[in-house]
Amino acid sequence: IGKDLQRKCLAVLSPLTLAKVSCYLFIIAVSTAGVVALSTVLSVRQEKVVSEPTLYAVCPKSWIGFGSKCFYFSEDTKNWTVSQAFCASLEANLAQFETLEELNFLKRFKGPSDHWIGLSRESAQDIWKWTDNTEYTLSFAIGEDGERAYLNDNGISSARTYTDRKWICSKPNSYVNKCQNR
Repeated sequence: IGKDLQRKCLAVLSPLTLAKVSCYLFIIAVSTAGVVALSTVLSVRQEKVVSEPTLYAVCPKSWIGFGSKCFYFSEDTKNWTVSQAFCASLEANLAQFETLEELNFLKRFKGPSDHWIGLSRESAQDIWKWTDNTEYTLSFAIGEDGERAYLNDNGISSARTYTDRKWICSKPNSYVNKCQNR
């Protein structure tokens, strides 16, 4: 059996004809061209990724970024007025939000404590305004009859100015860095 197998292998290999050599060379040339083309495509594609800077937002230490804003969640408890003054010292305001997504983000990160936000009004008959003096136009109801708003587990409620609570500051995220991948 061994000699028969050896004879068959030699029959396939030994008659090295010009057609077989041409076929082998053609297969080698096509394989080499494919490898070169694939290498070229991958290197050009990689150069594009490397040459485009990635933009990312950075918030100050102890702040959390969401969308185009940075938020600071206090650990202390103070009344609404002192809380707003604290935020102002950080070039911010008590938190302001424009969307349901922002509200849900704030509720998720505030933990179990209630936090002051940047809504207030002069009396129970007046309209709610943000700390930048724009009117509150969102459809989220504000509970109770207080003059200052706070965030609780159910949404937004209100209380008197002098009540001590934690607070949330917010400011636009103006810190954008470019990162060059290498």
